[in-house]
Amino acid sequence: MLEKTISGGSDPEQVLEEALSHNVLPAAKASNGATQGVAPPATPSPAEAEGRLAVEPAPAPTAGNGAAAIAATPSTPPLLALRDVRREPRVKTYIDKANQQMAAIGYTEHGHRHAGIVATIARVILTNLGRDARQTELAAIAGYLHDMGCVVNRAGHVEAGALMAFQILSDLKVDPAEIGDIVGAIGNHEEPHGLPINPVAAAVIIADKSDVHFSRVQNPDPAAYDIHDKVNAAVRKSYLHVDAEAKRIRLELEIDTETASVMEYFEIFIFRMVMCRKAAEYLGCKFRLSINGRDV
Repeated sequence: MLEKTISGGSDPEQVLEEALSHNVLPAAKASNGATQGVAPPATPSPAEAEGRLAVEPAPAPTAGNGAAAIAATPSTPPLLALRDVRREPRVKTYIDKANQQMAAIGYTEHGHRHAGIVATIARVILTNLGRDARQTELAAIAGYLHDMGCVVNRAGHVEAGALMAFQILSDLKVDPAEIGDIVGAIGNHEEPHGLPINPVAAAVIIADKSDVHFSRVQNPDPAAYDIHDKVNAAVRKSYLHVDAEAKRIRLELEIDTETASVMEYFEIFIFRMVMCRKAAEYLGCKFRLSINGRDV
């Protein structure tokens, strides 16, 4: 279960490899060395998805009745992994452009940092709950792509992102059933209409809503903060704990109430927490929220 964190070291790839090998989320560090407490490093590395699934080898040629050996059937191509998605030029560009648009309209960070964090948390949620490796990989892929539609517009970004992912994944020859799980998760990650329609969607919902943290604020002027900036700026630490034995998923936040009140947090996050509750229930768990050491 996710009951501990590890500190970010000087080598982010090593930190993420350690995190994934122990099923824990690494705590990011600020420039002064202080632990920020958010899940992965600010710029997640490709190392988080180095585990491509093994593929059954093609049968060896055989000969029969003195005839020439029968040619082996071509090997099945390796299954798509998050590593491949991160390297796709369109994905890189669209996520960059999506975050530029979000910054231009005054929103919090929706770039590769957020994409990497959601991908990592979604994978670890399903891993800790004992889901199979392929399903955890699909959750990571969906988590990485979930906000790509913001390159079109914030409004309707879930539908746009799902269609964009459908095109890219189809070009990459991904199995249609897997594409269905991924685009369904992307299309259902946002309140108020998103629903945990499958385990991949449930994991992405919880992972996305868990990424609330001061490092997401892009506005350099605190005097110009909107409520989203204020609430994110107030969250000094954010940890997600998955306890498979107790069937409990708990989000623990440390909030600076001088920056934003707990009531302001709920003003924008109440529907998101309801989504997390429904997603956790879909996965057979209870969802709990703790703020400054107290369950709410």
